[in-house]
Amino acid sequence: MNNILSDQDTQAVLDILVEQLGVQEPQLTPDARLQEDLGADSLDIVEIIMTVDERFDISVPDEVAERVSTVGDLFDTLAQLLEKRGGPQSSEGRRPRPQSSSGAPGL
Repeated sequence: MNNILSDQDTQAVLDILVEQLGVQEPQLTPDARLQEDLGADSLDIVEIIMTVDERFDISVPDEVAERVSTVGDLFDTLAQLLEKRGGPQSSEGRRPRPQSSSGAPGL
């Protein structure tokens, strides 16, 4: 569907959309409009963005989230934010937390 995100990250986004919107994966084309085509309301979009934030350990700024109107926009936005953040990704799509000198995860 996209050539920017890894297959695992792409599938994670598709899973979020299927769960949040109650749609079938084949409906999630890049041109599919979240509200008009997939039936999302403003609360659905907020929940999608919050879930993406949590899943990928990022923060989508409100002014950026407001410009997300299609599935493709969501993929592009996520790819840009992940690229801007940089750094290695763990297999769960999150950057590993730094370890303290004691070996415990840092905060």
